[in-house]
Amino acid sequence: MDDLARQKYLTIAVRVIGLVLVFGIYPLTVLWPSGWSWHPGQSEYLHMIIAIYVTLGVFLILVSARPEKHLSLISFAIWSSIVHAAVMAVQAVVDTGHIGHLYGDVPALFVVAGVLGWLCPRALTLRFLTGAT
Repeated sequence: MDDLARQKYLTIAVRVIGLVLVFGIYPLTVLWPSGWSWHPGQSEYLHMIIAIYVTLGVFLILVSARPEKHLSLISFAIWSSIVHAAVMAVQAVVDTGHIGHLYGDVPALFVVAGVLGWLCPRALTLRFLTGAT
């Protein structure tokens, strides 16, 4: 894939991921709680996580027109998704009452990280912070 196509798809992916974070996470916790909600009902923890992801989603939507100018935010979205998914995966395996997350939010976060990493490989490294290419 050439750089122009990659840039076009990165713009679309960042916008779609942002919209899903803003409008999709809460409904998923209601429709499929065993795969998206770690506590029964609408806990304070759930509201906190939703608030964090909605905030990330808003910022991704804001930068979606020029995501290549916002590599630190893309990098945060990638690496925080990987770390969060890895922690949740371990917790779901250790506490089998949460095994449904291995089919819900855990793979979803790995997909987000994979798509963004593939479309914006510079964000996978921290070299962009020093200005190195």
